[in-house]
Amino acid sequence: MDVMLELETRRQAAREGGGQRRVDAQHGKGKLTARERVELLLDEGSFEEFDMFVAHRCTDFGMETDRPAGDGVVTGWGTINGRMVYVFSQDFTVFGGSLSETHAKKICKIMDMAIQNGAPVIGINDSGGARIQEGVASLAGYAEVFQRNIMASGVVPQISLIMGPCAGGAVYSPAMTDFIFMVKDSSYMFVTGPDVVKTVTNEVVSAEELGGASTHTKKSSVADGAYENDLEMLAEARRLFDFLPLNNRQKAPVRPFFDDPARIESSLDTLIPDNPNQPYDMKELIHKIADEGDFFEIQRDYAANIITGFVRLEGQTVGVVANQPMVLAGCLDIDASRKAARFVRFCDAFEIPILTLVDVPGFLPGVAQELGGVIKHGAKLLFAYGEATVPKVTVITRKAYGGAYDVMASKHLRGDFNYAWPTAEIAVMGAKGAVEILYRSELGDKDKIAARVKEYETRFANPFVAAEKGFIDEVIHPQSTRKRVARAFASLRGKKLSNPWKKHDNIPL
Repeated sequence: MDVMLELETRRQAAREGGGQRRVDAQHGKGKLTARERVELLLDEGSFEEFDMFVAHRCTDFGMETDRPAGDGVVTGWGTINGRMVYVFSQDFTVFGGSLSETHAKKICKIMDMAIQNGAPVIGINDSGGARIQEGVASLAGYAEVFQRNIMASGVVPQISLIMGPCAGGAVYSPAMTDFIFMVKDSSYMFVTGPDVVKTVTNEVVSAEELGGASTHTKKSSVADGAYENDLEMLAEARRLFDFLPLNNRQKAPVRPFFDDPARIESSLDTLIPDNPNQPYDMKELIHKIADEGDFFEIQRDYAANIITGFVRLEGQTVGVVANQPMVLAGCLDIDASRKAARFVRFCDAFEIPILTLVDVPGFLPGVAQELGGVIKHGAKLLFAYGEATVPKVTVITRKAYGGAYDVMASKHLRGDFNYAWPTAEIAVMGAKGAVEILYRSELGDKDKIAARVKEYETRFANPFVAAEKGFIDEVIHPQSTRKRVARAFASLRGKKLSNPWKKHDNIPL
């Protein structure tokens, strides 16, 4: 029985991490421990731990006398609502969660298994960075993890939960994953910290301003969501996980639904205001189409002129991309194009169908946009939609002008179903601008110009010209949008389409 006792003693020591004092310090900052996070993320009792007794092998700087079991990271697998997932959770109470050669090997082991067995990886980051005592061996460990992030990309979903510091080389692993969540006020990400920034550029900045959750969700677009505390983030990570397939060879899970696919929403008939310049909230349409009105938004606080996220239709996951007339009139710009392009490519990689809701007056004009490379960035979204082979259903609610009409999952980019509401205007530009070009000689005569604008509106500011050419498959009643969209996706479940063989494309990054 002594061996049994030793096993339990060793397990207990491993579970204690850096000891009670450090655990108390972690709790004092409003943070949970590495193990508490894993317990909350996974289904109760489902966690199977690996490498609990692994210890570092460093003999420099007196490290040989301090070899805690687990070496600062908890790894293993478990389930979320019964579906398998691999997890690593860095333990800030052990050497500040710093990454050593053996710490990295533990992470690499579960990532290799995830790729091989076709299950997602969720990484919980809470680390002071590379373990300085190990020098280049620690850097090698980071690169080994990076390589696996790259190999896993598009094969299994990868989610990064930043629940403490994540700085220096460490930030590049989350940066290559599909989704990054951060906790407000207790997590930060930056390549170089405030002290280095001050030394090199003389700029004085706090860690929060430089790399806090607010910075990365609103300004840099590095992170996809910011949450109040560890608990809220872990609950939301579970919710996101339920929308995703386990790997690129499986479909997303089908959930039971209690919402009639043919539900009629008469309020949608009056969603579009009479005044063409008045905005309305596109999220209202998303909620009214979705099963039970449930919408999981991605990057809510960045480039709000475009909306991205997941809904379910008849219990099946659908990615939504929608222009938001409430912000910049729904124009496409550099930030919106990048945000939506990345989302579309994620959906395509994991066989998630895409619903596109269009109300776009064009690309945002301006010197800053052109000098910032809006041509190349706008092309990213165009490219992403054009290469996507998943089912694509598009609904044009109001404006679809110029090149922006093409970019937003038009028929010409292999859209499967392209619907328009009767209020849709599909044209090269608005009536006023068109008339000023077509009838330049009459610009002095106000009445004549007004009549020309009216005539242009009657002829072109409607969906029927496009419908006559077959670019719009059907002009539909707004109130029946849920029914029509649900039926469209149902008919596309057997869709098979493949692109020409290539090693990979060269998207205009």
